[in-house]
Amino acid sequence: MFKRQGPSFDKVDTIIGKGTEFKGTISSAGVVRIDGRVEGEILHRGDLIVGETGTVVANIKARHVTVAGEVRGNVEAEGKLEIVPTGRLFGDVKVAGLVIADGAVFRGASEMRAPERPPAPPGAPRRAEAD
Repeated sequence: MFKRQGPSFDKVDTIIGKGTEFKGTISSAGVVRIDGRVEGEILHRGDLIVGETGTVVANIKARHVTVAGEVRGNVEAEGKLEIVPTGRLFGDVKVAGLVIADGAVFRGASEMRAPERPPAPPGAPRRAEAD
């Protein structure tokens, strides 16, 4: 009846494994899991997982982000940012949804924004925007 709007981690498309280091810009889609170290910038059109052994020193733009390791940089997510108990995030966030589990560390500012909605079908009544 209702479609769940949240991260889809059933299938990981790309893994940056433990012991792997990457410097530069990652531009991708699908589900990416980072268990190694990434420095630079992440521009991702899908879901991003920073595993328990993952370290990211980068600004991140993605659909949904889950942090179980460490992120040092700003995060912008169209959907949900989740920091699990082992996760540490040092940076500012702009997200539609934010979940910080007991034991997780978040040091920065947060800005909540409305999730993007699909355009209304032609002929549908339009909602008035608040000023």
